[in-house]
Amino acid sequence: MLIVDSHEDLAWNMLTFGRNYTLSVAETRQLEQGSQTPTLNGDTLLGWPEYQHGQVAIVFSTMFAAPARRREGDWDTQTYHDFAEANVRYRAQMDAYHRLVDQHADRFRLVRTGADLGEILDNWRQDSAEGHPVGLVILMEGAEGVREPAELEEWWQGGVRLIGPAWVGTRYCGGTREPGPLTPDGYALLDGMADLGFVLDISHMDEQAALQALDHYPHSIVASHANAMALLKGLDTNRHLNDRVIRLLVERDGVIGVVPMNPFLKPGWRLGDSRGQVTLQQVVAQIDYICQLAGDARHVGLGTDFDGGFGLQSAPAEIDSVADLQKLSPLLAEKGYTEKDIAAIFGENWISLLKRVLPESP
Repeated sequence: MLIVDSHEDLAWNMLTFGRNYTLSVAETRQLEQGSQTPTLNGDTLLGWPEYQHGQVAIVFSTMFAAPARRREGDWDTQTYHDFAEANVRYRAQMDAYHRLVDQHADRFRLVRTGADLGEILDNWRQDSAEGHPVGLVILMEGAEGVREPAELEEWWQGGVRLIGPAWVGTRYCGGTREPGPLTPDGYALLDGMADLGFVLDISHMDEQAALQALDHYPHSIVASHANAMALLKGLDTNRHLNDRVIRLLVERDGVIGVVPMNPFLKPGWRLGDSRGQVTLQQVVAQIDYICQLAGDARHVGLGTDFDGGFGLQSAPAEIDSVADLQKLSPLLAEKGYTEKDIAAIFGENWISLLKRVLPESP
């Protein structure tokens, strides 16, 4: 079954750590032995051969930069002090994606239109000893690189198709660890996004801001990488989705990408704890919870956030790379999910959304 992963911070890794995602996971880990990278970001979970082995056909590849107040250290080069610097960071990451697809068109291609999507899917449905290109759908995580709504047209032309206004709090709205509502600038951003047809990603938005956005935004809304808060008892955070937000997303025909990251699956788990404390059964529990709230399997997918500040050391016990997402299939079947349901969860839900929202031309 084809997999769509709705959240991977590829450009951030490429520019921060020099990671080359045309290589295998094993090759990258070997190259990084003795460097600071595994300590700072964990051992990689991503590589082109693993995309092939795991049938990962499409990735929502993010542009991400943190405000300087959240800088992790001197190594954290993708940060900004003001909106102008944020704009520079995000443009550099968009350029990184364009270079990647220009230099490795046999391995990675941008998905900007319905035709692009069709070509990627057709390729993956054919036998090929040489492998298949992975489709990249660009997602802007944290929107402070957009200095004003008038610039949204440029980002659209560059290939951005989804925008999440928040990571932590931004001038647009409250975010993770920094709560607050949509601001007047936030409403203006949403109106500009609506004019062009961007998908709104409410991941990281504070609940108040997310509820306002769900009420205000007229086009497609998703949560690219977020889990159900109800299964995370005792976790004091506004990072995840409560039942009210999940139900509203379902009503809006949205999709939620479940994150297979140990602290997001077992409250209190910390880096250095045994990986065996968290298994794929906890990922299945998150998927099942959202399906039970929705009443079907049409509103949940996979949004791994792999390599996004964590790696192998913080992934469930059965996962060595992104290819191991396929191990969810028999676990979901044991839970009573049909082959059609599993295909939907693995990728068809995201593919259906893309078919609805992607334009005929760039």
